[in-house]
Amino acid sequence: MVLYHKMKKIKKVLGALRRADQDYGLIDNNDHIVVGVSGGKDSLTLLYALGLYRKFSKKDFRITGIYIDVGFGEEGFENVVHFFEQYNISLIRVETRIKNMLEQHLHNGELNCHLCSRLKKGTLIKEAKDRGAIKIALGHHADDAMETLLLNMIYGGKMETMPFKRYMTREEVYVIRPLLYATEQDIIDTAKELELPVLKSKCPRDKHSQRESMKQLLNELYEKYPESHSNFLKSLENEEQRQLWIKEFSNKEK
Repeated sequence: MVLYHKMKKIKKVLGALRRADQDYGLIDNNDHIVVGVSGGKDSLTLLYALGLYRKFSKKDFRITGIYIDVGFGEEGFENVVHFFEQYNISLIRVETRIKNMLEQHLHNGELNCHLCSRLKKGTLIKEAKDRGAIKIALGHHADDAMETLLLNMIYGGKMETMPFKRYMTREEVYVIRPLLYATEQDIIDTAKELELPVLKSKCPRDKHSQRESMKQLLNELYEKYPESHSNFLKSLENEEQRQLWIKEFSNKEK
């Protein structure tokens, strides 16, 4: 079992989680929070950090990790379950036919990442509601938020990124992202420090998505302009210095 007092990296992630909760009111007493677990470093770090936060904060809440098995045959899930059993954190595997559905609805001859995301999200929401949970926690971090902003600007013509907390009216659940103040490097360092049993993705589209292209583009900028990384992230929450084009008159008024 990992001893918390010997850990340094997880304290940084835990501090980011605490700050997010204080700023956005993510967690309340008596909450049942379902954590979407992919088996990757981000979601496993989130599950572990929430377990610590439950222990050290003054809030009383439940955690259930749910792994949506798409069907690509990732190996080692039993090791993940055993790891979190040590910390009294429940992790449930939900088998699905998502892979078969994706193969029946190919996009330009390839698996459709957008459809996969929608199907996994819908399954996760159903599993959460079946267990009486109305809060779903996802392991997105600050670099994910920056990549999302760039994706939306390039492909959607809008300046929008991931929120810390969003109520989905139709589904009647909250989606929360407690690690948005943590950087990807924070999570990489933490996963190594904790020796988390990260699962290797067997998805054929892994590392071949639009998001991966945004990551590579941003990394090129970070390498050329090292200060840009912290400044890009700072700009996401800089409410005082934000200037967009806001029309003074509508077309009707003109």
